[in-house]
Amino acid sequence: MLKIAFNSIYKHPLKVGHRFPMEKYELLPQQLIRNNICNKFNFFSPSPIDKRHVFSTHCSSYYNNLINLSLSKLDQRQIGFPLSKELVHREHVIAQGTIDNTHFAFKHGISMNVAGGTHHAHRAKPGAFCMLNDQAIAANYLIDNKLSSKIMIIDLDVHQGDGTASIFQNQDSVFTLSFHGRKNYPFKKQKSDFDLAFEDDTNDEVYLNALQEHLPVLIDSFEPDFIFYLAGVDILKNDKLGRLGLSLNGCKDRDRFVLELCKKNIIPVQVSMGGGYSIHLKDIINAHSNTFELAQEIFF
Repeated sequence: MLKIAFNSIYKHPLKVGHRFPMEKYELLPQQLIRNNICNKFNFFSPSPIDKRHVFSTHCSSYYNNLINLSLSKLDQRQIGFPLSKELVHREHVIAQGTIDNTHFAFKHGISMNVAGGTHHAHRAKPGAFCMLNDQAIAANYLIDNKLSSKIMIIDLDVHQGDGTASIFQNQDSVFTLSFHGRKNYPFKKQKSDFDLAFEDDTNDEVYLNALQEHLPVLIDSFEPDFIFYLAGVDILKNDKLGRLGLSLNGCKDRDRFVLELCKKNIIPVQVSMGGGYSIHLKDIINAHSNTFELAQEIFF
């Protein structure tokens, strides 16, 4: 059974008109159930993460400032959300959801988080909408507990996973890969193990050809025993914060290719949803929904 991390606190209250579409975290599970892609038994509600699991990824001084709401004004501006205890608690629940996903992925081949993909969080600072790096924390959890020894993080969000890249820059056991828009945030990129930057308005054909050219070779070369996939849908042409030009079908083909590769190579995969800021909320929900539908089709 596909197990999906979801908690109602994923939808955090924001001012009307905020550019981050928090509504998607409420609407996506509803659509998955309404369209018979999932049922209520697919979902589980994570508890907050134990701080012990955070310290392999984030330094204690940053973490303590975060939980005490004493980050600098600059760091608070970088987050893009008003800092609050409720927001920080939400990050703890999302991170534990991704850790829980890994155990279900070992059992079923795949597991997914309705939220997550907080790849702009660095070891000692937050980034856009990201405070605790859920997939980096879960990757270090697997390594620390000797559940995995070679991990690949496939980040296909339109924004480079700069936090993830910086966290694992000197860690040979984790291979970081980022496909992103060249002119998208962050404007100062970090160095992943493999980066591919696309020009504005890159279409389905160019993007998918590059993915099909590089990803199988990288998987064969590195031979990961676990994969984290960040399936951001901000690669869509009508995304307000993205600059690429993919269609809804192109985004779905991307997900199909990645998930089929994981299945073919018998590599368990955890999927976090990442970004999506399309003009029309329904396009975000439909694109994310496709990822869950493909997971059911390919793995179950």
